[in-house]
Amino acid sequence: MTAFRLIESAVDTTDLDDFDSVVRLHWPRVFRFAMASLRDRDTAQSVAQDCLLRAYRARNDFRGEASIHTWLMRIAVNLVRDAARNRRFQFWRRLRTTGVGTDTVSDWMPDRGISPEAKAMLKEQIEIAWTAVAGLSQKQSTVFLLRFVEDMDLLEIASVTGLTEGAVKVHLFRALQSIRRKVGKLI
Repeated sequence: MTAFRLIESAVDTTDLDDFDSVVRLHWPRVFRFAMASLRDRDTAQSVAQDCLLRAYRARNDFRGEASIHTWLMRIAVNLVRDAARNRRFQFWRRLRTTGVGTDTVSDWMPDRGISPEAKAMLKEQIEIAWTAVAGLSQKQSTVFLLRFVEDMDLLEIASVTGLTEGAVKVHLFRALQSIRRKVGKLI
């Protein structure tokens, strides 16, 4: 069990009265998912804020059938989908490249005394992987990011996305196949 899951289990999943603690606990994961999905810091921050604002407004309607994290991630998935759909029609989005900028990539890489050449190669490999993820369908991308960025298990992903566990497995399998194929061609 990861340290985050231990902390999460220590918080009463039905206690939304202390919403400040809910925000402190869940903001990083909601933001990280939005950032990985949209690859735009400003949009990711807006999505994360909107997600938590919607949750705050609907806190009295929370039935406790799922964990707070699962409930928030379901809201985030829907907001990311809406943001991606809206951005599809924007002129500036077409001008941007599909890869993650090197300034963002360097934030994700640990610097353990690796050589500049190795660091440059690692940045290039990460950009290739992000380009491959950008080519996935919306469902495949969502399932892939929830699994490998958010480290959610298949049942949690099914709950968040509204898909069956079998459908999650199929989308994940196809996403991995597609990414392996694309990464293999580009390296």
